[in-house]
Amino acid sequence: MKADKSSARVTLDRNEWIEAAIDVLAEQGVQGMRIEVLAKNFGVTKGSFYWHFKDRQDLVDGVLQTWRDGRIRDIDKQTGASPGREREQLLHLIDVYGATRNRKGISIELAVREWARRDAQAAAIVEEVDSWRLQCTRQLFVRRGVSDEEAKSRSLLLYAYVFGQSLMACERYDPAIGELKRWIAELIVKE
Repeated sequence: MKADKSSARVTLDRNEWIEAAIDVLAEQGVQGMRIEVLAKNFGVTKGSFYWHFKDRQDLVDGVLQTWRDGRIRDIDKQTGASPGREREQLLHLIDVYGATRNRKGISIELAVREWARRDAQAAAIVEEVDSWRLQCTRQLFVRRGVSDEEAKSRSLLLYAYVFGQSLMACERYDPAIGELKRWIAELIVKE
């Protein structure tokens, strides 16, 4: 986010700094999340940053917590289903998470996962989010009458599919790729 150079003074809050850091994370990775870069993008001094954060680690903690809380909220929203509507919700979940239209979300997801490969704190947050994803989806399958063991497998398969295909450039693989994706989704959620 760039500050408007014509404005006399930019007033930022903690959440704006965190959102800007998440944008930089998506574009440049964790190494790009530097106080100087963020301050320059906003057109403010580093002193403005230190008004809201005690140090860079405080910002890092805020970024990870914001990402975690956003993912958990989204997972809860996407896996909530009225009784008897679990199949439709599972298909919707595959459609939403498998969509290639949310490039920013995918970029953020990849950046956080790359970060987690090198940082124990980020890895713990990613593991927590993934566990929640798998648990919530497993519960949808169980409510459909699938055994707990099979529900665990299908939940893992569902996420392996949606994340895997979202990373692939498979649109030219088959002229009827949309039909193929629907067939795969139906196979994953079958009775």
